[in-house]
Amino acid sequence: MDWLRQIPIGQYVDAKAGWLRWMDPRLKLGWVLMFLLTPVLAGPIWRVSLLLVLLLLTFCSGVPFRVWWRSLGVLVLLAAAAGLLATLLPTGDAPALLPVRPPQELPVSLPTGSAWEVLRLGPLQLGNFSLGPLVVNRRSAELGLNSATLILTVVHSVNLMLLTTPSEDLVWALSWFLAPLAALGLPVDRLSFQLLLALRFLPLVQEELQNLLRSLASRAVNLKRLGFKASFGLVLAVGERLLANILLRAEQGAEALMARGGQWLPSEHFRPSQVAAAGFKPQNWLGGLLLLGMVVMRGKYGSL
Repeated sequence: MDWLRQIPIGQYVDAKAGWLRWMDPRLKLGWVLMFLLTPVLAGPIWRVSLLLVLLLLTFCSGVPFRVWWRSLGVLVLLAAAAGLLATLLPTGDAPALLPVRPPQELPVSLPTGSAWEVLRLGPLQLGNFSLGPLVVNRRSAELGLNSATLILTVVHSVNLMLLTTPSEDLVWALSWFLAPLAALGLPVDRLSFQLLLALRFLPLVQEELQNLLRSLASRAVNLKRLGFKASFGLVLAVGERLLANILLRAEQGAEALMARGGQWLPSEHFRPSQVAAAGFKPQNWLGGLLLLGMVVMRGKYGSL
C-alpha cells in the first residue's frame, strides 16, 4: 500500500546529480510556461514534437531513473486511456443527408465521408446488444492525439520542474516575475508564502489518500458485490472524507505555525544560493536562447 510514496508527483527530490537541478529557477519556470501555453491551438505536429523534446530533456536531465519512471509510466497510461476514449467516442453530429446546395454549384468538390475514415470496426455485437460500427476518422484521430499529448506534456513538465526545484526556489522565481505588480498593491509576498504552504501540503494529500485506501483494503470492500449505486456512494464518501482530512491537516498546520510565531517572510529571503553567488550562468543564457528559439518556431510552425 506504499505505492503512492513511490510515485513522487509534485515532490522535490534532493538528487545532487543532474544539470537540471542547478539551472536557474526563473529559466525553468519559463520553460514550463512554454510547455503549458504553446500547445494551445497548435497542430498535431507541434504537439508531438513538443512531447518528444520534453522526453529528451527528461532522459538527458541527469535525474536518477528511479525517481521519475513510475510517475511517467502512470501518466503514459492515463494519457493513452484518455486519447483512446477521445478517438473512439463520437466527435459530433452526423452530417445532413440532403445537401444544402446542389453539388454542381460548389466551386470545389468536397471529400466524401469514407475518404476521411482512418479505421472502421464493426458493427460489434455483445450478446443481445449491438454497438454499431466504431469509426475513427481524421477529426477523432486528431482529437485523441491532442488529448493524449496535452495531458502528458502538461503534467510531466510541471512534475519534472517540481522534482528538480525546491519549493523555496520556485517561490522566489514566481515572486521575481510578479515584482512589477507589487507597485500596483498586489501582495506578492503573501501570495508567494501561500504557494509555499500549498506545495508543502502535497505529501500530506498523498498520505491521506493512502490512509483511506488502506482502510478500505483492511475492510475487504468488494465493489462488485455492492453494485453500481452503492459503489458510487462509497466513492463519494471517500472523497468527502479525503477533503475533510485535508482541510483538518491544513488547519492544524496553520495553528502550529501561528503558535510558533510564524510570519510572512520577504521573497528575497528565499533567493537561491547559486543565483546569489554566480548570477545568470552561461549555460542559463544558452537555455534562454533555446527557449526563445522554441517560441519563434511555435509562431512559424505551430499550426502544422
